[in-house]
Amino acid sequence: MSGARRKFYPMMVDVAGRRCLVVGGGRVAERKALSLVECGAQVELSSPTTTARLAALATAGRLRLRRRPVRPSDLRGAFLVVVATDDAQVNREVAGAVRRAGGLVNVADDPDACTFLVPSVVRRGDLTIAISTAGGSPALAKKLRQRLEQTIGPEYEAFLGVLRALRERARQAIADPEERQALYRRAVDSDLFEHVARGDPVAVAARIEDLLQAAPRAGAGA
Repeated sequence: MSGARRKFYPMMVDVAGRRCLVVGGGRVAERKALSLVECGAQVELSSPTTTARLAALATAGRLRLRRRPVRPSDLRGAFLVVVATDDAQVNREVAGAVRRAGGLVNVADDPDACTFLVPSVVRRGDLTIAISTAGGSPALAKKLRQRLEQTIGPEYEAFLGVLRALRERARQAIADPEERQALYRRAVDSDLFEHVARGDPVAVAARIEDLLQAAPRAGAGA
Protein backbone atom coordinates (compact mmCIF):
# COMPACT_ATOMS: atom_id res chain seq x y z
CA MET A 1 0.00 0.00 0.00
CA SER A 2 1.36 3.45 -0.92
CA GLY A 3 0.53 6.94 0.29
CA ALA A 4 -0.81 7.94 3.69
CA ARG A 5 -1.50 5.21 6.22
CA ARG A 6 -5.20 4.39 6.47
CA LYS A 7 -7.18 5.17 9.58
CA PHE A 8 -9.89 2.58 10.23
CA TYR A 9 -13.31 3.61 11.49
CA PRO A 10 -14.17 1.56 14.61
CA MET A 11 -17.66 0.06 14.64
CA MET A 12 -19.67 -2.86 16.00
CA VAL A 13 -21.50 -4.78 13.26
CA ASP A 14 -24.58 -6.98 13.57
CA VAL A 15 -23.89 -10.06 11.42
CA ALA A 16 -26.81 -12.13 12.75
CA GLY A 17 -28.53 -13.87 9.85
CA ARG A 18 -26.10 -12.46 7.30
CA ARG A 19 -24.17 -14.63 4.87
CA CYS A 20 -20.46 -14.51 5.73
CA LEU A 21 -17.80 -16.44 3.83
CA VAL A 22 -14.59 -17.85 5.29
CA VAL A 23 -11.93 -19.00 2.81
CA GLY A 24 -9.50 -21.49 4.33
CA GLY A 25 -9.73 -24.41 6.72
CA GLY A 26 -6.82 -24.13 9.16
CA ARG A 27 -6.56 -22.91 12.74
CA VAL A 28 -6.83 -19.23 11.83
CA ALA A 29 -9.88 -19.86 9.66
CA GLU A 30 -11.36 -21.89 12.51
CA ARG A 31 -10.97 -19.00 14.93
CA LYS A 32 -12.52 -16.54 12.48
CA ALA A 33 -15.42 -18.87 11.64
CA LEU A 34 -16.15 -19.60 15.30
CA SER A 35 -16.39 -15.90 16.08
CA LEU A 36 -18.88 -15.38 13.25
CA VAL A 37 -20.93 -18.42 14.25
CA GLU A 38 -21.09 -17.20 17.84
CA CYS A 39 -22.46 -13.88 16.58
CA GLY A 40 -25.26 -15.59 14.67
CA ALA A 41 -23.91 -15.24 11.14
CA GLN A 42 -24.83 -17.67 8.36
CA VAL A 43 -21.29 -18.92 7.85
CA GLU A 44 -20.10 -20.59 4.66
CA LEU A 45 -16.60 -22.00 4.38
CA SER A 46 -14.65 -22.97 1.27
CA SER A 47 -11.58 -25.18 1.67
CA PRO A 48 -10.43 -28.60 0.44
CA THR A 49 -9.32 -29.52 3.97
CA THR A 50 -10.42 -28.32 7.41
CA THR A 51 -9.66 -28.74 11.08
CA ALA A 52 -11.65 -31.35 12.99
CA ARG A 53 -13.58 -28.63 14.79
CA LEU A 54 -14.68 -26.96 11.55
CA ALA A 55 -15.78 -30.34 10.23
CA ALA A 56 -17.77 -30.91 13.41
CA LEU A 57 -19.46 -27.51 13.09
CA ALA A 58 -20.44 -28.38 9.53
CA THR A 59 -21.82 -31.77 10.59
CA ALA A 60 -23.83 -30.05 13.32
CA GLY A 61 -25.29 -27.66 10.75
CA ARG A 62 -23.71 -24.57 12.29
CA LEU A 63 -21.89 -23.67 9.08
CA ARG A 64 -22.01 -24.71 5.43
CA LEU A 65 -18.82 -26.38 4.22
CA ARG A 66 -17.65 -26.64 0.62
CA ARG A 67 -14.71 -29.04 0.48
CA ARG A 68 -13.02 -27.40 -2.49
CA PRO A 69 -11.06 -24.25 -3.35
CA VAL A 70 -13.02 -21.02 -3.36
CA ARG A 71 -14.78 -20.03 -6.59
CA PRO A 72 -15.91 -16.58 -7.78
CA SER A 73 -19.52 -17.67 -7.36
CA ASP A 74 -18.88 -18.21 -3.62
CA LEU A 75 -18.14 -14.51 -3.19
CA ARG A 76 -21.37 -13.22 -4.67
CA GLY A 77 -23.84 -11.97 -2.10
CA ALA A 78 -21.52 -12.38 0.88
CA PHE A 79 -21.93 -9.66 3.50
CA LEU A 80 -18.26 -10.02 4.37
CA VAL A 81 -15.39 -12.35 3.48
CA VAL A 82 -12.56 -13.59 5.67
CA VAL A 83 -9.56 -15.05 3.83
CA ALA A 84 -7.18 -17.31 5.76
CA THR A 85 -5.56 -19.86 3.47
CA ASP A 86 -1.86 -20.79 3.66
CA ASP A 87 -1.32 -19.45 0.11
CA ALA A 88 -0.56 -15.70 0.10
CA GLN A 89 -1.26 -15.42 -3.63
CA VAL A 90 -4.69 -16.98 -3.27
CA ASN A 91 -5.42 -14.69 -0.35
CA ARG A 92 -4.50 -11.62 -2.37
CA GLU A 93 -6.51 -12.71 -5.41
CA VAL A 94 -9.64 -13.36 -3.36
CA ALA A 95 -9.24 -10.09 -1.48
CA GLY A 96 -8.83 -8.19 -4.74
CA ALA A 97 -11.98 -9.72 -6.17
CA VAL A 98 -13.97 -8.77 -3.07
CA ARG A 99 -12.64 -5.21 -3.06
CA ARG A 100 -13.41 -4.73 -6.74
CA ALA A 101 -16.98 -5.81 -6.04
CA GLY A 102 -17.20 -3.24 -3.24
CA GLY A 103 -17.33 -5.84 -0.48
CA LEU A 104 -15.80 -6.14 2.97
CA VAL A 105 -12.78 -8.42 3.26
CA ASN A 106 -10.32 -9.38 5.96
CA VAL A 107 -7.10 -11.20 5.12
CA ALA A 108 -5.20 -12.92 7.91
CA ASP A 109 -1.73 -11.41 8.49
CA ASP A 110 -2.11 -8.95 5.58
CA PRO A 111 -3.65 -5.68 6.80
CA ASP A 112 -2.90 -3.86 3.55
CA ALA A 113 -5.22 -6.27 1.68
CA CYS A 114 -8.07 -5.71 4.14
CA THR A 115 -11.03 -3.37 4.03
CA PHE A 116 -11.77 -4.20 7.69
CA LEU A 117 -9.69 -5.48 10.58
CA VAL A 118 -10.75 -7.88 13.34
CA PRO A 119 -9.71 -6.54 16.75
CA SER A 120 -8.58 -8.50 19.78
CA VAL A 121 -11.66 -8.73 22.00
CA VAL A 122 -12.55 -9.07 25.66
CA ARG A 123 -16.18 -10.13 26.23
CA ARG A 124 -18.14 -10.06 29.44
CA GLY A 125 -21.68 -10.83 28.34
CA ASP A 126 -22.89 -7.80 26.38
CA LEU A 127 -19.81 -5.82 27.39
CA THR A 128 -17.30 -5.92 24.52
CA ILE A 129 -13.88 -4.29 24.63
CA ALA A 130 -12.06 -4.26 21.30
CA ILE A 131 -8.35 -3.54 20.82
CA SER A 132 -6.77 -2.76 17.47
CA THR A 133 -3.28 -1.73 16.43
CA ALA A 134 -4.39 -1.18 12.79
CA GLY A 135 -2.47 -4.32 11.91
CA GLY A 136 0.78 -2.91 13.32
CA SER A 137 1.24 -5.48 16.10
CA PRO A 138 -1.30 -8.22 16.78
CA ALA A 139 1.05 -9.41 19.53
CA LEU A 140 0.63 -6.11 21.38
CA ALA A 141 -3.14 -6.27 20.95
CA LYS A 142 -3.09 -9.77 22.45
CA LYS A 143 -0.95 -8.65 25.39
CA LEU A 144 -3.29 -5.76 26.15
CA ARG A 145 -6.29 -8.07 25.87
CA GLN A 146 -4.75 -10.44 28.41
CA ARG A 147 -4.17 -7.56 30.81
CA LEU A 148 -7.76 -6.39 30.47
CA GLU A 149 -9.05 -9.92 31.03
CA GLN A 150 -7.32 -9.89 34.41
CA THR A 151 -8.85 -6.51 35.30
CA ILE A 152 -12.35 -6.72 33.81
CA GLY A 153 -13.90 -9.73 35.52
CA PRO A 154 -17.28 -11.48 35.14
CA GLU A 155 -18.82 -9.11 37.68
CA TYR A 156 -18.95 -6.50 34.91
CA GLU A 157 -21.43 -8.65 33.01
CA ALA A 158 -23.77 -8.56 36.01
CA PHE A 159 -23.13 -4.83 36.48
CA LEU A 160 -24.12 -4.13 32.90
CA GLY A 161 -27.33 -6.08 33.40
CA VAL A 162 -28.18 -3.93 36.43
CA LEU A 163 -27.40 -0.73 34.53
CA ARG A 164 -29.59 -1.89 31.65
CA ALA A 165 -32.50 -2.46 34.03
CA LEU A 166 -31.93 0.95 35.62
CA ARG A 167 -31.93 2.54 32.18
CA GLU A 168 -35.30 1.01 31.32
CA ARG A 169 -36.84 2.24 34.55
CA ALA A 170 -35.38 5.71 34.09
CA ARG A 171 -36.78 5.98 30.56
CA GLN A 172 -40.26 5.46 31.99
CA ALA A 173 -39.86 7.73 35.01
CA ILE A 174 -37.70 10.66 33.88
CA ALA A 175 -38.74 12.82 30.95
CA ASP A 176 -35.65 15.00 30.61
CA PRO A 177 -32.88 13.26 28.60
CA GLU A 178 -30.18 15.30 30.33
CA GLU A 179 -31.48 14.25 33.74
CA ARG A 180 -31.44 10.63 32.63
CA GLN A 181 -27.85 10.97 31.47
CA ALA A 182 -26.93 12.53 34.81
CA LEU A 183 -28.56 9.58 36.59
CA TYR A 184 -26.59 7.07 34.52
CA ARG A 185 -23.34 8.84 35.38
CA ARG A 186 -24.20 8.87 39.08
CA ALA A 187 -25.00 5.16 38.92
CA VAL A 188 -21.65 4.31 37.34
CA ASP A 189 -19.77 6.47 39.85
CA SER A 190 -21.71 5.18 42.87
CA ASP A 191 -21.09 2.09 44.99
CA LEU A 192 -23.59 0.14 42.88
CA PHE A 193 -20.77 -1.84 41.26
CA GLU A 194 -19.42 -2.94 44.65
CA HIS A 195 -22.86 -4.27 45.64
CA VAL A 196 -23.11 -6.16 42.35
CA ALA A 197 -19.58 -7.58 42.70
CA ARG A 198 -20.41 -8.86 46.19
CA GLY A 199 -23.55 -10.55 44.89
CA ASP A 200 -25.82 -8.59 47.24
CA PRO A 201 -29.19 -8.23 45.45
CA VAL A 202 -30.81 -6.47 48.43
CA ALA A 203 -28.16 -3.75 48.45
CA VAL A 204 -28.33 -3.48 44.65
CA ALA A 205 -32.11 -2.97 44.72
CA ALA A 206 -31.83 -0.40 47.53
CA ARG A 207 -29.15 1.58 45.69
CA ILE A 208 -31.21 1.63 42.50
CA GLU A 209 -34.22 2.97 44.42
CA ASP A 210 -32.03 5.62 46.04
CA LEU A 211 -30.72 6.73 42.65
CA LEU A 212 -34.18 6.90 41.12
CA GLN A 213 -35.65 8.74 44.08
CA ALA A 214 -32.88 11.33 43.98
CA ALA A 215 -33.53 12.08 40.30
CA PRO A 216 -36.00 14.81 39.29
CA ARG A 217 -39.40 13.47 38.14
CA ALA A 218 -41.04 15.43 35.34
CA GLY A 219 -43.42 12.83 34.02
CA ALA A 220 -42.88 9.82 31.81
CA GLY A 221 -40.59 10.01 28.81
CA ALA A 222 -39.29 7.81 26.04
